[in-house]
Amino acid sequence: MTITITAFERSPDGGKGLARDTRVRWALEEVGQPYQVRLVSFRAMKEPAHLALHPFGQIPTYEEGDLALFETGAIVFHIAERHAGLLPGDASARARAITWMFAALSTVEPPILELVTARLIESDRSWSAQRMPLVEDRVRVRLGQLSRRLGDADWLDGAFSAGDLMMASVLLRLRASGILDEFANLAAYVAHGEARPAYKRAFDAQLAVNTGKPPTG
Repeated sequence: MTITITAFERSPDGGKGLARDTRVRWALEEVGQPYQVRLVSFRAMKEPAHLALHPFGQIPTYEEGDLALFETGAIVFHIAERHAGLLPGDASARARAITWMFAALSTVEPPILELVTARLIESDRSWSAQRMPLVEDRVRVRLGQLSRRLGDADWLDGAFSAGDLMMASVLLRLRASGILDEFANLAAYVAHGEARPAYKRAFDAQLAVNTGKPPTG
């Protein structure tokens, strides 16, 4: 059965790989599964046909036969469960990889998204200058904890897994802020993720949608 995912017709980031469909594309590329992409406009995302797939009117969604999924974490987890390459065979290592997926989305990403909101949406508010250091400090606390845990390892728990895919994707959102570069091992960790051929294919495919140029790979 053909896998179909949805993505922005025009991504707000202009194709820099920050839209969440990139995470799903990356997972599918890692496990070698072909897929189709249905592009949706912001208007179409709020219409009944899309809301039937994603009740919150967002992207991505995942369709395969009678199965329809939303939420990036759930989609990547489904892909990792169904196809070899993103979860270890050992039961304990597998459980740890899944834990890192949850940690990326539930613990590390929320303060990063708060920072993104503060910079892009709230920067013109009268209280923004006073609030910004607090928001940035919350991000630094999480990155410090993650940095200490990672140490000088390439990946979070042995071999690359879905946990690394999610964590690197989350950390990518920090690059423009400069905060990621304050933690050399985390910056290197993200670079290792970006260097993976599967990530490059996913990134190029998403970029091509926004530039109109075919992927180079």
